[in-house]
Amino acid sequence: MRPDRPLVAVAAYHLADDRVSRWPHGGYGVPAPYVERARAAGARTAILAPGEPGSPAEILEPFDALLLVGGGDVDPARYGAEAGDAVYGVEPDRDTFEIDLLLEAVHAGLPTLCICRGMQVLNVALGGTLHQHLPGMPGLLAHGVPVDDTESLHDVEVEDGTLLRAASGAASLACSSHHHQGVDRVGDGLRVSARSADGLVEALEPDGGRAGWTVAVQWHPEDTAAHDPAQQGLFDELVRRAAPEGRSS
Repeated sequence: MRPDRPLVAVAAYHLADDRVSRWPHGGYGVPAPYVERARAAGARTAILAPGEPGSPAEILEPFDALLLVGGGDVDPARYGAEAGDAVYGVEPDRDTFEIDLLLEAVHAGLPTLCICRGMQVLNVALGGTLHQHLPGMPGLLAHGVPVDDTESLHDVEVEDGTLLRAASGAASLACSSHHHQGVDRVGDGLRVSARSADGLVEALEPDGGRAGWTVAVQWHPEDTAAHDPAQQGLFDELVRRAAPEGRSS
């Protein structure tokens, strides 16, 4: 019998050989706030790294939920585009690993929260495309640029009747953003559940034809969730859905 606290799989990314001082080799990592907010919601967490052996179904079998986090860009070849000059941090094996896990999670109805890059992975996995560099597009708010270490705090308007609205309990969210890419064409079977004032897609979720709970947001709820209950609500709902009684709701 599994413990009462659901086990959330958190997908990690590569750390280069020079990323951690005094490590003789690279490794895998996840920024602490993602893990901390999932734990604050009542979860246990385990980090999964690219190269994990087994099929996606075998890898996810012990887990009750999946969390995809931020990081470098999805390879534009995944959505039929050439890489522009601003594309950075592409990890082909991470793309493959996360897309495979995500498709399995959606198929199996495993509760899933996708954050920043995670939302872009979801969109690409289901046939969508991305804007490769938002600062080069006219008329957009400042959304932050990770490679420049800049971030932005702006409002996001949430659609009524969505999983995101139910989880956050809010029609408008103050969101911490640091991303230079965004959703262009929305993937198959997905609906837009939130936008910023400039019209940029800020959240996606299944359009109703898919089972399970999947919510994807372009901003970083882990940045502000410790003092913003609406943002913590995303982690709380992920963990609630992952519990045995929540999987059927």
